[in-house]
Amino acid sequence: MKQLYPHSPTLPLIGKMDIQHNILLIGGRRAEDLVAEFGSPLYVYDAAVIRARFRELREAITYPNVDLHYACKANTNLAILRLLHAEGAYIDAVSPGEVFLALTAGFSPEHVLFTGNNVTDEEMEYVLDRGILVNVDSLSQLDRYGRLAPDSRVSLRINPDVGSGHHDHCITGGPDSKFGIVIEDVDQARQIIAGHRLQVVGLHAHVGSGILEAEPFLQAADALLDVVRRFEGLEFVDFGGGLGVPYRPDEPRLAVRALGARVSERFHAFCHDYGRPLTLKLEPGRYVVCEAGMLLTRCNSIKATRTHTFVGTDSGFNHLIRHPLYLSYHEIINASNVEDERFVYDVCGNICESADFFARGRLMSRVREGDVLAILNAGAYGFCMSSNYNSRPRPAEVLVDGGTARVIRARETLEDLLRGQGEF
Repeated sequence: MKQLYPHSPTLPLIGKMDIQHNILLIGGRRAEDLVAEFGSPLYVYDAAVIRARFRELREAITYPNVDLHYACKANTNLAILRLLHAEGAYIDAVSPGEVFLALTAGFSPEHVLFTGNNVTDEEMEYVLDRGILVNVDSLSQLDRYGRLAPDSRVSLRINPDVGSGHHDHCITGGPDSKFGIVIEDVDQARQIIAGHRLQVVGLHAHVGSGILEAEPFLQAADALLDVVRRFEGLEFVDFGGGLGVPYRPDEPRLAVRALGARVSERFHAFCHDYGRPLTLKLEPGRYVVCEAGMLLTRCNSIKATRTHTFVGTDSGFNHLIRHPLYLSYHEIINASNVEDERFVYDVCGNICESADFFARGRLMSRVREGDVLAILNAGAYGFCMSSNYNSRPRPAEVLVDGGTARVIRARETLEDLLRGQGEF
């Protein structure tokens, strides 16, 4: 059995994929067999990788009082939520729907933090009724929250005037971001807090997504800690998430152990000066689930023109929109013919849109009609951003755990397209 390292020879063993008889294996199962059993297209997740990534991050933080809130917007499948609940994860939720799913998966309300954006009063009431702490995003929300729940506990999301991320659309801090209370409005926030007799128990910041270097994260952490000094009686500081994974073969891995050590050292020293130990919170999402997942799709046509060879698949950007939306790179492997002569292909889908591509100008091993392609790093922001565009059903999701594969979301049918539509 050979081993394939899609990113670099230094990729940890939990990130490797195995090849047997030139066929890609996922968690010990042949990709072609999974498609034969469960159909195509198909989202597949390796449970061992999810567990390993979560444990790796938990072990990297040496500060003793740590809560890891899984940012479930990355992937809200109930089976994955339950897997992480068993690992001791907490939840970062951004909508009532995510709160509902987290509670359904078995998370207790005190282990869920709600951080919404442009939140309505009805949404806050839903969260408050379930005993979940609200992380307030704006002065307007803070005042409305105070009227809804005076004399209660609250957390504040601060915009630390620092932003970073793999794409402009993923930067969530700094002067151009819509998220958080800007630092110059903190005094006004304190007036609203006093007016409603609120108790601020935590401060939070998030600077962006897909961060592969420590410095932007540490810079934002320092900016947030400067604000923390202005509040007494806090219980926690939440440094957000955004920890990235390498998508391109030449991208480095985030040195998570070094980052964990530096964050822990900074926070330990800060708590000593603050006069009391606080809980350190982080919100990993992509880092935990991204590399565990891939989208399997079958090549159903190959079309050659004077300038391009188009590999047409039975999926499309309605199933994985990251390339059209962010121009994101996803490594694509011919799971049916991993090692062969390589050609340049444009890999596209079956959606009636010119932007419906998974990759352009990609060098890959020879693709034949009927081959199964594996689009890697699809465990985060894949299925959860999918749609029924072109009235196409969404694929099934399968979890492979210890060599056993089971459906964790059924494939949609054409009849599912009628759900909620009545006769008029």
